[in-house]
Amino acid sequence: MDILLLDGDCGLCNRGALFLQPRISPKKSLRILAIESEEGNKLISTLSKKQQNADTVYLFKNGKSYIRSAAIVRLSNYLGWWWKPIALSWLIPLPIRDVVYRFIAKRRMRWFSAPEHCTF
Repeated sequence: MDILLLDGDCGLCNRGALFLQPRISPKKSLRILAIESEEGNKLISTLSKKQQNADTVYLFKNGKSYIRSAAIVRLSNYLGWWWKPIALSWLIPLPIRDVVYRFIAKRRMRWFSAPEHCTF
């Protein structure tokens, strides 16, 4: 089973999880966990120091880890066919996608209020 790790204290991550959960294709299996969870910490501890310190979203798929925009773009694989056009963002080079990702990530706490409790 693939695992998506999101920040449990982030309003954007919380809303993202609420958006994803009902839209995940029944043919796919994806667990959404908080980075702060015990299992989340164990998974992150298996990564390189650089990835451990990335302070980002993590996707563990088929034994590989993906971070930042690479993880976000791969989420379209778990959604129904009508969400597949999101995958076209692969046409944008990774460094540019990550600049946009970092811009949003840096401001996410200001733009989205923290949830009262983590929903995943």
